[in-house]
Order: sequence, then structure tokens, then C-alpha cells
Amino acid sequence: MSRTIPSARMILAAGAALMALSAAPAFAQDEPAAQDESASAPEEGGEIVVTARRRAERLQDVPIAVTAFSGELLEKQGAIDVTDISAVTPNVTFENSRGTNSTLTAFIRGVGQQDPVPGFEAGVGIYLDDVYLNRPQAAVLDIYDVERVEVLRGPQGTLYGRNTIGGALKYVTKRLSDKPSISLRGTYGSYNQADAVLTASTPITDNLRIGGSVARLTRDGFGENIITGADNYNKNIWATRGSVEFESPDQRMLIRISGDYTWDKSNPRNGHRLFTSMLTHTPVLSDVYDTQAGLNNPKQDVRGGGLSMSVSAEVTDHVTLRSISAWRKDRSFSPIDFDSLPSVDVDVPAVYRNEQVSQEFQLLYKSSNVNGILGFYYLDAQASTSFDVLLSTTGALLSLPGLNAYTAGDVRTHTPSVYGDFTWDITPQLSVSVGGRYTWDKRRSHVIKQTKIGGTSPQFGGSAVVISTATDFRGEASFEKFTPRASVSFKVTPDQMVYASYSKGFKGGGFDPRGGGTSAPDTNHNGVRDYQEIYDFISFEPESVDSYEVGWKGSLFGNDLTYAIDGFYAKYNNVQIPGSVGVDANGDGIFESFVGVTTNAARATFKGIEAELNGRVARDYAGPGSAVTLNGTLGWIDGKYNEFFVNGVNVASQRGIQNTPEWTLSGTLGTYLEVSGGTLNFSTTVSYRSKTQQFETPIPWLDQPGYALWDANLTYDFPGDHYSIGLHAKNITNERYITSGYNYLTYNPATKVYTSTLGLEGVATAFYGNPRQLFVTGTIKF
Repeated sequence: MSRTIPSARMILAAGAALMALSAAPAFAQDEPAAQDESASAPEEGGEIVVTARRRAERLQDVPIAVTAFSGELLEKQGAIDVTDISAVTPNVTFENSRGTNSTLTAFIRGVGQQDPVPGFEAGVGIYLDDVYLNRPQAAVLDIYDVERVEVLRGPQGTLYGRNTIGGALKYVTKRLSDKPSISLRGTYGSYNQADAVLTASTPITDNLRIGGSVARLTRDGFGENIITGADNYNKNIWATRGSVEFESPDQRMLIRISGDYTWDKSNPRNGHRLFTSMLTHTPVLSDVYDTQAGLNNPKQDVRGGGLSMSVSAEVTDHVTLRSISAWRKDRSFSPIDFDSLPSVDVDVPAVYRNEQVSQEFQLLYKSSNVNGILGFYYLDAQASTSFDVLLSTTGALLSLPGLNAYTAGDVRTHTPSVYGDFTWDITPQLSVSVGGRYTWDKRRSHVIKQTKIGGTSPQFGGSAVVISTATDFRGEASFEKFTPRASVSFKVTPDQMVYASYSKGFKGGGFDPRGGGTSAPDTNHNGVRDYQEIYDFISFEPESVDSYEVGWKGSLFGNDLTYAIDGFYAKYNNVQIPGSVGVDANGDGIFESFVGVTTNAARATFKGIEAELNGRVARDYAGPGSAVTLNGTLGWIDGKYNEFFVNGVNVASQRGIQNTPEWTLSGTLGTYLEVSGGTLNFSTTVSYRSKTQQFETPIPWLDQPGYALWDANLTYDFPGDHYSIGLHAKNITNERYITSGYNYLTYNPATKVYTSTLGLEGVATAFYGNPRQLFVTGTIKF
């Protein structure tokens, strides 16, 4: 399963060479700097500036549902990573995937990806300085060195490409200062949380700057693995980010080379059993953060990082050329103990490996009444997984100790696309935007399923040998899709805008790398699983969303009150439903292993409303510059399956949308005022999420009822802006709430009997959100 991805050096050099040639005339012109999309966005009149449409615009002028958070705001709110913004963003779910601190599960408006399996694409695009992260591993980005975070809701297929059918999450890092600077931020809190972030930068010449950050993020566990003695839900991360920036003397050309690396050495997050085990009758633990998982091989280890180069050159007053070149790679070793017991029963040592190279070229045009972009994007990526399924030593296995069912899946993606999007200001009040992207998507896959004996596979430190190969599948598939968008906006007044838009999103098809040929149905009834039957079973088709949106954005009282309200309706077609089915790996009549099954079994519709309000009241109530702030968000979504076929039967009435609560609400009350020459900030936030279904099938013991979280923050910036301190409290009421889980149990209400569909102990385990945390922060800047 080896392959060659074009070298990062080759991609970076090609992008730099092309941009350097095209930008040569720029040095002769004396105009403002070309704007780098990943650069620091200035604020205008206290309003944040975003790049949701690949150009800098005031947030209130963008006819898209966007929520933006400045880095300063995130620091004052004590945000630790990007999952913290989920509570105050309408119709959004960002959370750690089961078992790790660094793999992201993201849903926007009902569309996302629960299981981070290679080959099954995410429905929410994740971008680091406009570099698309093809896989969710290592995508839980910690909040440091950040300029802003943008959440774009609804399909973004034209400007951001495939796999943004739910929306996009953009993480934008800070530009380097043109003066020498250094800062140190420290955090200490409950569960022995101890974080430190050191950031420094300096100009080398008038036009060349260099800088970077190093972060050390640690915390003891919220619970304990009572079998191994290890902390459960702990944090042990090293991270670094650095960049070099060159800006031409006339400020019309900017070259930014960046690199980042994260090493997550945290223990595996193991789940909490919800039922007494069926074989060993092990009782349920009293503390939901404790576990009895016995699997500790391989050692949990997540490493990921990359390089990127962004070149922006303003070649005329109207035309800017931009190149974004990137290479990224990550690798995650993880011991997945499905039943969270010391029993060797569906224990899964696993490794995920991802690598990608991307290149994007953009031509941006601006004039007094026309703004637009033409672009080309190419992605070459490999995603692979390998895992053992260690089988229990009971029944027929007594004569074959150390048996395991091994799976290796490799999916390679080659996808070029071309796109364009233009906005025409017909009058100062009326604007029309039209755009489209055409994508070519090619997939190649290799899936192996084997039975081994002798324990774990060599890559997990064992010496298991192959005794049979059930599946050795190779397949290719190609897809093409045009994704248009159009919007009309009208400024009723300079501070009031209404808009209507249509957009189409597209998520690529592919192959389930966990699939197994022996589980494919014998559709022609000849007693043999031929290649086409296996191909049809392992492969799946693309899915798409057609979204219609209307909105109203405005401000009153000199921007003291800003608001954004939108309503949307979306048709979700050919929905990919990932799942798995139990497999009797040894003929003993028990399902000890599983194969992945991803089907285009469903069609759904969504409609909803979103509202965001930000207000400043009681100005100067406690002296000049003081005010009380009020912020609120509301999200309501009605999502339902119109079709959901299982074995040819439409069971849509028995299925629901996963990870999508009907209601998401938040309210924040704050104040800021001058105290002893410095600035005191206080805020408190209450957020609410209604009942959340973890999977499409309702699971009463795993689905989370509605719950509320209460946070509070107090910060003080000393005079001179060199020192600041903060006190932060998260989940003050210590709410216990399930964020994800595993389930391989069925329940018969007539007999009141639970039956295991995988393994002997029965799998029903839950993962929980963070408990109450208190911590203090301190920052020194020079």
C-alpha cells in the first residue's frame, strides 16, 4: 500500500516560481499592500473583518451566515480549543471524537461526520490559514497564536470546494509584528491543568520578519483507568507554530511560509460502560470518567503537522494573484477498547495515517462595482487505516488462542477543480453574486481483511501471522460535479442589509476501507461473491445538498447593537450512511468482529432559523469607556429523513438526524470598565442544547437529554497593555452530558432482553463532556 505523493518542496517551489514571475511589476508601483487572506484582518468601527468570500469584508456586509470570533475575545473567554466555540454558535456541534483529544467531530446544520474513518469524507471543511485539512485527525486546533476563527454555515462548495456541504471552520493565525515582540501566557487550574505558550517575533530587515510559538498543554485526567492506573481524559500535548514573512518595499507583495507541528501524548480516552457486562457480569462504575478498559497497546500517540506557503501579489490596482501551497501529514496510534473492560472482547489496536499535498491559484479582481475571484485547486491525498480486532478466548476460540481479524484500508484521492465567483454592485444598494465550481474527483482504494493467529500484528508490536485472507480488493471510481451559488443582497440603509441565496454542496463518494468482500450480498445468486458484487458493497456514491437561505443583517445606534437573522431550507440527497455489521470470524455463531458498510440509503430535508445579537448598553455607566454587553444566539433546526432504506424497507419514520439538537441557545452578560488605569472585563454565559441523538437510530441509554452549561470569566488588563490576568470557570454546575459513544446492543421491549450484536460482553459505552473546571491565566507581553 505504498504510494508517492508529490514532494512538498516541489509544490512550494512551483507556487513560488509562478507567483514571483507574475509579481515582478509590483515593485514599481506605490499602492497599498496586497491583502493575504490568511493575514491579520483589521477591525473597522469595532466590527470584525472576515474573509468568508475569499476577500476581506465587514462581517455585517457578507450575505452568508457567518459567526466570527477574534483571538482577543477567545482569550478573554478562556477558550482552550476550537470545540469551545460550539456552545455559542447556532446549529453547530464541534467535539472531540471518541477516544482522543485531537480528532474533531464536526456537524453544521445537521451535516457532518461521526466516525473519522479514512475514505469517508467529512461534511464540514476545516481550514488552517486557508489550507484545507483533508482528514479530522489532529484537527482539534488549540487556541493560541490565533487572529480569528470563522464558522460558515451552509454549503460552501463554490468557494471552498468538495466536502463543505454542511459548512466550513476557518482558523486564521496572526500575522507577525513589524516590531520585536515576545509574550508568555500561562494557565493553571483544576485537575492540575498547566499550560504555557511562548510567542516571539522579530524583523530581520525592513521587509523580512520571523516568529513562532511553542505551547505545552497538560492536565491530569478527569477520571482513572482502574485496571491500568492511568489517568482517563488527561491532556499531554506539545505544539509549535512558526512563520517567515517577506513583504515588498511597496507593500504590494507578501510571501508567508508557515509550519506547524503537534504531538499529542495523552492517554487514550476510554469510555464508561452503561450496563453490567453480559459475560463477566462486571458492574457499572459510579464515576462516569472512570473506565476499566484493559487494552493499552499500541501506546496512544498522535503526531501531525505541515508546511504551507502563501504568496499574494497585487500586480495592478485591480488584479491580485495569490498562490497557496501546502503539505500536511499526520499519524495516530490508538488502542480502541470497545467494551471498556479487561476482557479481550472486540479490542482494536489501530493506526491512522494521512498525507496530503495541495496547490491553489487565485486571481482576484476588484473595481468600484465588481469584485470577484477565479481559481484552480488541486489535492493529492492518501488516507489509510490498519487495525486488529482481537477476539475473545471463549467457545470455538479455545483451540486457536490469539486469533485476530485484521483490516487494512487505503484510499487515495486526486481532485482538481476550477471555480469562479463574482459580485456586481448594480447600485450602491443592490448587489448580485454568481459563482460555480467544477470538480473532478478520483478515488483508488485497496482493502485487505485477514485472519491472523499469534496476538497483535507486527506494526502493533506483536508477531501474528496470516492464516487466511478473506478480502483483497482494489477499486477505482471517478466523480464529477458542478456546484453553483447565487445571492442577491439589498442595503435598505447603509446599516441594514437583506439577502437571499442558493448554494449547492457536494461530498465525494468512495470506498469504505473497513469493508469486507465475504459480507457482500450474492445478488446474482450464483453462490460466489464476484468482483462487481464486492465493488458495489464496498463503494458508495457522492451526496449533495441544495440550500436556500434568506437573511437580515443590521446595526443600530452607531453599532451599539448588531444582529444577524437567517432562515434556511436544505434538501440533502443520496445521504451517505456509514455503519458496521457484526461478522462471525471463526464460525462459532458469535459476532466477534465487524466490517464497515457505507450506503447511500437516505434522503433528508432541513429547515431552520438562526439569530445572533450583540449589544452594548449603559455606556459610561462606571466612567468613560465602560459599558454593559449583551450577546445572544439562537438556533432551531427541524431535520428529518424522508427516505431511509434498510434491506429495501423505508424506515425513515424510525430514524433521526445525529449530533443535531433541535435547539441551540446561548446568552452572555458582560461588562468592561476602567479600574486603576487598566481594564476589567467580566462575562458570564449560559448555553443550552436540546436532546441530541448520537446515531440515526434512537438509543435511549446513549442519547443525551437537553442540558445547560454555565461559564464565567473575569480578566484584568494592567495599564500599558503589558500584563493581564484572568479567572475562568467552565461548567460551573458540573453537568454530566454524553457527547458520543459506542453501541452494539439491541433491546426487545416485549421480552425486556438486551442482546449483543458484537462481542460477548455487550458494547454500550459513553464519552462525556468536561466536568467543572476552574483556572487562572496570566500573560506578559513586550
